[in-house]
Amino acid sequence: MSWLVAGLGNPGDRYARSRHNVGRMVVEEMARESGERFRKARFVPAEIAEVKIGDQRVVLVRAQRYMNESGPAFASVAKKQAVEPARVIAIHDELDLPAGALRVKLGGGNNGHNGLRSLEQALRTPEFLRVRVGIGRPPGRQDPADFVLEPAGRKAQAEMAVWTDRAADAVRSLILDGVAATQDRFHRASSP
Repeated sequence: MSWLVAGLGNPGDRYARSRHNVGRMVVEEMARESGERFRKARFVPAEIAEVKIGDQRVVLVRAQRYMNESGPAFASVAKKQAVEPARVIAIHDELDLPAGALRVKLGGGNNGHNGLRSLEQALRTPEFLRVRVGIGRPPGRQDPADFVLEPAGRKAQAEMAVWTDRAADAVRSLILDGVAATQDRFHRASSP
């Protein structure tokens, strides 16, 4: 059986370095580490890269639609690849976690995250795995939408590279060791 890792984010250079794209950054890093390149999925607005984690086949996916309408692309790839929702891992940014904190869970609400909402609707269930990467709240009175979509500064980029590596490790742990072991390992270690 296969797994699908959905890297939530927005396509294009404009958003490539934004906090909102941390999920997309994770799948890109996982593909790079495996020496794989993304290729266009047939008849779906998405790009995929296939990798092995242990003996498991894993399809890394980045949608070519904006995050709030990306769910159907991920769900279409999952259907074509015969991946059940319980074996879909969505990686996304989380405003309500401190910057650098990492949480893993199965199911739950979308907490107002439009990418998760779109994915839930497309999969027709909230029962998929999530790797939540904390980006913290914006400073002062900055609008959260501006905070998540603006390019992160040099210091934030360096921090995000560390978060990306840890989130990729959490994905590998989910696939190889399961939810409970991954939560035990990453929840304790992820408090900044």
